[in-house]
Amino acid sequence: MQNLPKKVRSKKLNTRVDLTAMVSVSFLLIIFFMIVGELSKPKAMNLDSPDLDCDDCLPAYVEENRSLTILLDQNDKIISYSGLVPIPIHTSKKMQYGKNGIRKELLEKNKMALEYSAKHGKPGRGLVVLIKPSKTSNYGNLVEILDELKIANIDTYNIDPEFTPEESKLLALR
Repeated sequence: MQNLPKKVRSKKLNTRVDLTAMVSVSFLLIIFFMIVGELSKPKAMNLDSPDLDCDDCLPAYVEENRSLTILLDQNDKIISYSGLVPIPIHTSKKMQYGKNGIRKELLEKNKMALEYSAKHGKPGRGLVVLIKPSKTSNYGNLVEILDELKIANIDTYNIDPEFTPEESKLLALR
């Protein structure tokens, strides 16, 4: 017989595809989109404010013994008072930033507010601070006051840029 050339057969390669990397990437994408979806949900707090149009409603104001108003003005000027401007519980004070200024005042007032609340059957209710930056105060002063509140462990505060006429006069006098 003749020597016929042998048929050369191609070697069959293994056609198995490893999908381990694809599964890992898909799980990472699923986790990523779950986290992004959760973080993108809007978060809001309820704001409780008194109804000024209701004559029969009792106002939900904070007791004057637990409140402190801080007025911020240009040139690092700070004025604080407790109660109402015409009849303050404590006279208004002009003070400076730092541990011997506003921080000392915040710590003392918070201690007094905690004692007052405990005496009246509502323990743990500390000082409520109303921060009023004027149009001439700078953003750094507001940040410094917020830092002082954090240091003094006061977590109940409100930032209100609206001044009453009495508060404007108080800033002008000091």
